[in-house]
Amino acid sequence: MVKSNDVVTISYRLSNSKNEELDRSDDSQPFSYLHGHQNIVPGLEVALEGLKVGDKKKVVVEPKDGYGEVDPSLNTTLDVSQFPKDAKLSVGMRFVGQGDEGHQMLFTITDLKADKVEVDANHPLAGVTLHFDVEVLEIRAATQEELDHGHPHSPDDGCDSGDCGGCHGTCGH
Repeated sequence: MVKSNDVVTISYRLSNSKNEELDRSDDSQPFSYLHGHQNIVPGLEVALEGLKVGDKKKVVVEPKDGYGEVDPSLNTTLDVSQFPKDAKLSVGMRFVGQGDEGHQMLFTITDLKADKVEVDANHPLAGVTLHFDVEVLEIRAATQEELDHGHPHSPDDGCDSGDCGGCHGTCGH
């Protein structure tokens, strides 16, 4: 049964309230996460607790238990001079920038004016009710290394060699 510190492999279909597909992972490309370590949205993690291999479940996750509500304070206007002169800016374009407290944030351009760029740092799925169709494919105990890093490893991600290429630099190895 799915419990904290297990590596859980699932297939899923994620859609919004209009049944528009937002993401998917299936048997040919399953998704693995470390249960109890905030690798997935909280509402889905709670709903998967206690399931067994082969269990299927439909889960509705409200924004507060998903990517949060839309926070208007994360919308701001930047001067176009803050971007490289050769940047081809367009509405919908995403870029990584630095937030007020110095950490990296993902911004989406929402409007362009002659000398101003309006951006939104909310997660693209903020305010969206998420609909998951999930099947549990595999459950196994996490290794100590996975627990130390806070996410599952696969044989080809480089973590076993100490390179940790699959960590994308997030675990410091």
